[in-house]
Amino acid sequence: MDRRLLSGVEVNGSGQWCSHASGTADLESYDSDVGSSVRSVALDHGWGKWYSLEEIEVITNGFSDENVIDSGYSWVVYRGILLDNRRVAVKDLVIESENHEEFMVEIETIGHATHKNLVKLIGYCIEGDHRMLVYDYTENGNLHQWLHAYAGSVSPLTWSIRMKIIMGTAKGLAYLHEDIEPNVIHGDLKSSNILLDQQWNPKIFDFGFAELIGDEGSQATTHVAGTPGYLAPEYASTGILKDKSDVYNFGVLIMEIISGRTPLDYRQPQSEVCLVDWVKSMVSDQKLDLVVDPKLPEMPDSIKLKRVLLIALRCVDPDAKSRPKMGDVTHMLEPRDLLFIAHCCKNSLVF
Repeated sequence: MDRRLLSGVEVNGSGQWCSHASGTADLESYDSDVGSSVRSVALDHGWGKWYSLEEIEVITNGFSDENVIDSGYSWVVYRGILLDNRRVAVKDLVIESENHEEFMVEIETIGHATHKNLVKLIGYCIEGDHRMLVYDYTENGNLHQWLHAYAGSVSPLTWSIRMKIIMGTAKGLAYLHEDIEPNVIHGDLKSSNILLDQQWNPKIFDFGFAELIGDEGSQATTHVAGTPGYLAPEYASTGILKDKSDVYNFGVLIMEIISGRTPLDYRQPQSEVCLVDWVKSMVSDQKLDLVVDPKLPEMPDSIKLKRVLLIALRCVDPDAKSRPKMGDVTHMLEPRDLLFIAHCCKNSLVF
């Protein structure tokens, strides 16, 4: 375990954590069965709180099925309410006990991540086999729901709102890649991991448990995670996760936001199943208007549409080295980036 995590706390004779004025906790006294060592004492690392299992049960109304927001293969997310009436989301993870040290290092990293376009981690629970994360709650659900599950004929996601979501997501991802130490690769950026507040501000979710970026901007993984349709080709083939893999994910996300289509849509003709290939084909044939989501309330300005599609295509370049860094992408998205405007106007968009 990273010794920084336990600075300022020690284990007393009863096996509980207590404050320590200075020095580093004796790691040898740390019981591998965390549930038997850590009781109902809050651990505060300067960014959040340690919650007991009993507290989490109260927050989620006994892990009520009615409070389930979302679920996956190894996790369930519950909505909950703290004693001060603050609304939160609790993510219950299935993590092997031997991975506890990695879990602690990663929550320490993401707990200190502060950016308006990231979902804020406010606490966690480690007790017995339970590993849970407590996040700020976002009122407007996730982007996937608004793009693909909205039943109305006209989407509330206007062009300006969609661009706001694209820009905010780019800024949040750039922060993870370039502004926090150690830098973080998301590894599974997708529309369901973009949460929205009441003003449609995007909040990147689930960013902490991918990989921390190494010295060369990459991290080898023992298995390929991610989501089909979003995966960068080099990650799918090698299992090596890089910051440029996230850039590819972001390019796919832009296409999804503009088109209203999922990255893989088997309801479409064979040539249109893969969103990336279809958008490339439409752009090559100069049929940009056909890419636009038919539920969009208004047709965007052709130059603005051309601009954002060019950015998306640069992000999904098959050659990872040719993709821009996320910090550069945020500048490209700025309407006053004159150099990119000139490049966009000169480029025929034929690839």
